[in-house]
Amino acid sequence: MSILPQHKYYLTRSSCHDLWHRNRVICSATTLTPKPKFRPNQPATEPQLVKPPNLVTPVSIPPVLNDPSLQSTWSHRSWVATGCVTVLVPLAKAVVGAAHSHIWLEPMLAGYIGFILADLGSGIYHWGIDNYGDKSTPVFGNQIEAFQGHHKWPWTITRRQFANNLHALARAVAFVALPIDLACNDPVINAFVGVCSGCIMFSQQFHAWAHGTKSKLPPLVVALQDAGLLVSRSQHAAHHREPYNSNYCIVSGVWNEFLDKNKFFEALEMALFFKLGVRPRSWSEPSTDWIEEIESTSQDAFH
Repeated sequence: MSILPQHKYYLTRSSCHDLWHRNRVICSATTLTPKPKFRPNQPATEPQLVKPPNLVTPVSIPPVLNDPSLQSTWSHRSWVATGCVTVLVPLAKAVVGAAHSHIWLEPMLAGYIGFILADLGSGIYHWGIDNYGDKSTPVFGNQIEAFQGHHKWPWTITRRQFANNLHALARAVAFVALPIDLACNDPVINAFVGVCSGCIMFSQQFHAWAHGTKSKLPPLVVALQDAGLLVSRSQHAAHHREPYNSNYCIVSGVWNEFLDKNKFFEALEMALFFKLGVRPRSWSEPSTDWIEEIESTSQDAFH
C-alpha cells in the first residue's frame, strides 16, 4: 500500500511589491513496497558467488618490425657517446700511468677482475629485474618492463638499434664512473673502472649477439663467444627455457654454471621472501608473459 503525497496551499505577502502569492507546499511521500509472500512450493534461490571482473588486465602488444621504440634517437646517441668517453678516459689513463711507472701486471690484473665482476653484476641485476617489480617501479620501471617483456618477444633485441639498446646503461655508467675518472689517477683503479664499466655498458650488446643467428654475426663475435669471452648463444638460450631461473649473466656467462649449481639466486629469493614476504616471478607457473612468441606470429598480428 502507498501513501499518496498531499498538497497544501497558503498565501504569502511580498515585502517588496505588496503582492499576494499563492505557493504550493509538497509533502514528500515514502512509497512502501509490500514484502514478497512466501510460497511453500516455490524453490528457494540459493546465492551464487560471482567472480569479479579482472580490473587490471595485462596489455600484451607485440612490437612491429619498424616500431619507433626500437629506433635510436639523438638523446640515445648522446648518452652512448658520453658513456664511451667515460669508459675510454680511465683506460687511457691506466695505459699512460702504467707506461710511466713501468708496472703493467697490476693494471692488467685489475682489468681482468673488472671483467669478471661485470659478468657477476650483470647476472644479479638481470635476476632482480626479471623477478621483481613492474613498469611502475621508480627509477627501474622502464628497464623492468623491457626485460620482462623480452621473455615474450626475445627477437626484438636483435631489432633494436645500437644506441637504443645501450643508452640506459650508458647513462648509468656516465653518472657513476665519471666522478672516479676525474678524481683518480691510479692506473690500477683506472684499469678496473674502465674495463668493468665498459663491460656493463656493452652487456646489452653482448646480450643481443647471444640472440643472433651465427651466420649473421661478425666472425670476431662468434670467435669470442666460442672462446667464452662473450656469453654464448647456447648458454643464453637456456635462460629462455623453463623454469626461466638460470643463466642470468650476460657479459661472458662465466659465472652462470657456478651460480646455478650452488643455487645462489634461489638462496637470495628465499632470503627476500622470509624477510620481506615478496615472491619472485620465477616461483609462479609460467604464464603467457614467459612463453616466447616467434617473430612471424608477432608481426602477422598487425597485417
